[in-house]
Amino acid sequence: MKKIAVFNHKGGVSKTTTSFNLGFGLAKKGKKVLMVDTDSQCNLTLYSMGFEKYTQYCEERNKNNIYDCLVPAYKSQPKLIQPAECYELSNNLYLLPGNLDFTENEVQLGIAMQLSSALGSMENLPGAMNYLIETTAQKYNIDYVIFDMNPSLSAINENVLISSDYFMVPMSPDYFSIMAINSLARVLPMWEKWAKSARVAFSNATYTLPNNIPIFLGYTVNDFNLTHGAPQKSFKGFMDRISQNVSNELYPKLQQAGMTFERQRYEKAYDNMRQKFKSLKDINYSDPFCLAQISNFNKLIAISNETSTPIFDIELSKATEGQRRTLGWFKKLYEALAERIIELTNGE
Repeated sequence: MKKIAVFNHKGGVSKTTTSFNLGFGLAKKGKKVLMVDTDSQCNLTLYSMGFEKYTQYCEERNKNNIYDCLVPAYKSQPKLIQPAECYELSNNLYLLPGNLDFTENEVQLGIAMQLSSALGSMENLPGAMNYLIETTAQKYNIDYVIFDMNPSLSAINENVLISSDYFMVPMSPDYFSIMAINSLARVLPMWEKWAKSARVAFSNATYTLPNNIPIFLGYTVNDFNLTHGAPQKSFKGFMDRISQNVSNELYPKLQQAGMTFERQRYEKAYDNMRQKFKSLKDINYSDPFCLAQISNFNKLIAISNETSTPIFDIELSKATEGQRRTLGWFKKLYEALAERIIELTNGE
């Protein structure tokens, strides 16, 4: 079982959209996938369930969500955390819903993570999330767990990322994403440095932290406009700068912290993707760290949200020739992304 954190502390970069479509994409490849909504805004939960089912879910005060599942640890109850009862979205795909109250755990978790050795039941908090996910994944025979995270440098996000096996960084082609790269290059190695000591400090806890270092899978660039099949000039400039900053700033800092593969592994996965998906002629980048460039969905995003359907599975009864081409393009794009993720994580 492999845990992937979809993270960027900058908002509006399509983290939830990426998590949702990647989850469906991996499931279509025969992988059993669990999507976990760790954002108290619950966008992934709403996207996955649809408005009516989500409203009913909230009105019923359903306890099968990430907040309530962790209550035994955060309320110091004399019982173990139990595997979650997940929401089945489709064949091979499950959801552990979010909860608006999840941020209530932030203060307790933050205090526990600031201590060199937490006192009493607080030592169980850093490893509680991982225990819940590990036991739930075993229950459903999960191959991939995908964490949709909130846009912040919170204790919850730190906890999720250091408990993951891998992470990917969605971005948008703008100045703020470039700034976020420099920030991540400083912060993520600090998180891993803390995790190294915490794995020892909390080794006697009921819920321990996993003994793994989260590995950078790459980044995606999302939500830009095309002209004649290529990114518009204004977006292309930012995309080039993102590529440069990832290669020259983010990757070296993560590599020093042991949070990357060797560069050749990224290059091989990129080359294999280009070779297999030769029909994706509009791939205009050669950056091996770029997992995908995903243009604006335009009107399709509204349909995807309303129907809780991945962008590549949308069916339009009166689709124009252009819309059919666009849907075919997105289908190939997400298929390529899923296969690249599988290749990068294979054997790990």
